[in-house]
Amino acid sequence: MPASGVSAAAIAARLSAMGLPARVEEHARYTSVEVEVPEPLPTDLWREALEVVAEADRFGLLATSMCGRTLWAVVNKAVPTTGHVGGPSHQR
Repeated sequence: MPASGVSAAAIAARLSAMGLPARVEEHARYTSVEVEVPEPLPTDLWREALEVVAEADRFGLLATSMCGRTLWAVVNKAVPTTGHVGGPSHQR
């Protein structure tokens, strides 16, 4: 499992342990974690959830009247390195 998957799995496990079941999805450039946030959520759990998702590369909250609230986090996958770092136009 790529490092992004391990980090995302750790974030998901911590959120799930807080009573917020998490979904993890692998994408081409990142791994995402999403949880549905119930209403109301006590302030101390909000604070803890934000501390957890702050470990990701990006995070946010999607709130709509139709779908409720979804807390999300994204962990970027490492870009593979090659021997041609400068690209084809790089001059030596």
